Amino acid sequence: MESPDVARAIDAAISIAVALDLSADDATVLQNSNKLALRLLPCDVFARVAPVGLRSHALFEVELAQRLAKTESPVASLEPRVEPRGYEHDGFEVTLWTYYEPVTSESSPAAYADALERLHAGMRKLDVPTPHFTDRVAEAQRVVRSPEGSPALPDADREMLASTLRRLRRAILDHGAAEQLLHGEPHPGNMLSTANGPLFVDLETCCHGPVEFDLAHVPETVSEHYPGVDQALLRDCRQLVLAMVAAWRWEPGDQLPNGMPFGRELLSALRAGPPWPTIEEVFGRLAAP
Repeated sequence: MESPDVARAIDAAISIAVALDLSADDATVLQNSNKLALRLLPCDVFARVAPVGLRSHALFEVELAQRLAKTESPVASLEPRVEPRGYEHDGFEVTLWTYYEPVTSESSPAAYADALERLHAGMRKLDVPTPHFTDRVAEAQRVVRSPEGSPALPDADREMLASTLRRLRRAILDHGAAEQLLHGEPHPGNMLSTANGPLFVDLETCCHGPVEFDLAHVPETVSEHYPGVDQALLRDCRQLVLAMVAAWRWEPGDQLPNGMPFGRELLSALRAGPPWPTIEEVFGRLAAP
């Protein structure tokens, strides 16, 4: 979220917590992307806040988290003191979750991969109607299709993104890999390192597709520990994810901080060609001196 919205989002989360008889008069920002992740105090609740209507599907996410918990999948638990649902206030939608004290060291790549494999195993037990990964590709294609969808995107980059999205969508489908329910964006920002091991959050991006689509979002050292990966398919998925995320950064109203510089860095990575970096690697270049 952009800075002007952060204070309002925090106020909305605190107001909702107080109305639910949770003691909250302060908040610590844990992560700021398209959504805001907060620790509400002193009630010690993890709150996720998004503008209403911004790819926000609280009911779906809450119900899926409850179903996955029954399969012992590594997902964060909802806050047990309140009704499990989304709450709206002042144009923001808030979901409330258990706060997990972070461990001193990050989860190892092997532990991360094991948690993702167990999440996929739990997801295979569920019959949940979700978009296909190609529906998410179509969202990115709509952004780059015309100047109205991405007015600041240079024409040459628009053509490159459009052709890349079209070509890789077809190539991945033609590969004919087995498909299942996926997290959709299991990158490090959506994984908590806790005393209970890695736990995944942000389930609203779930979709159906090959597991390599999920693996394209994680660090390379993590995917190296995941068994049975089709490396050719992973390379295609990794390039596809770069193109999708690049497209969304040029959408008017994008809420990701430093979104435009990130979008330019993604375009540079696509122009540079293989080997394709992970999203985490590209984002890390922005912070490099």
